[in-house]
Amino acid sequence: MTNPLFDLSGKVALITGSTRGIGRSIAEEMARCGARVVISSRKADACEAVAAELNAAGHEAIAVPCHVGRKEDLQRLVDTTLQAWGRIDVLVCNAATNPVYGPTSELTDDAWDKIMDTNVKGTFWLSNMVLPQMAERGEGAVIMLSSIAGLRGNTVIGTYGVSKAAEAALARNLAAEWGPKGIRVNAIAPGLVRTDFAKALLDDPERVRRAAEKTPLRRIGEPVDIAGLAVFLAAPASAYITGQVIVADGGETAC
Repeated sequence: MTNPLFDLSGKVALITGSTRGIGRSIAEEMARCGARVVISSRKADACEAVAAELNAAGHEAIAVPCHVGRKEDLQRLVDTTLQAWGRIDVLVCNAATNPVYGPTSELTDDAWDKIMDTNVKGTFWLSNMVLPQMAERGEGAVIMLSSIAGLRGNTVIGTYGVSKAAEAALARNLAAEWGPKGIRVNAIAPGLVRTDFAKALLDDPERVRRAAEKTPLRRIGEPVDIAGLAVFLAAPASAYITGQVIVADGGETAC
């Protein structure tokens, strides 16, 4: 029997970047808690494959491909979801990009714009498209995927960190603006998680070992570690939590 504090039955959860890694794990765990989930990423075939797997497992899922850096794609994502299920109860802004690895001084204008447009402006656009229909019902939960890179300096992914700090600030501001309408907005700041996004580091066993040793838990994260926190922030269990940036990094930033 599902604990009502973590029951998402009847809820519609839209998760960007949900065909792999953290986003996919969030979609899977929310589906297991009863939510109908919208699978979205840039590639239509990948979206269809994940949605098909969830439906075959007895869950409800639809696939809506979307490039989060394109406003028209985001509007179609929202419109298609509302046409299919009439509501969006949970929005998870997970899709992100980091096309560069190196010092900020070497960053091109195009790379800066790509990071900011995808990671910040896309989240801003999508939130503003979804929040009004949540406000009409007087409830809703928005979850943004920030990063511990947004909490401290970094010599190789600094601009990515800037974008993630901006997302955390956006979550706080939207929480203040929309809280009176019954909407909660929070951010998750993961540490290093075993995903394709971190493939360059994870392909080097020695770097993985050193990264794990930085955490009190002596391991790097798994996608489900973040998915569990996302479920919590979407569910009644977190009904009195909003405007927060919750760190999930195995204790790395505590040391």
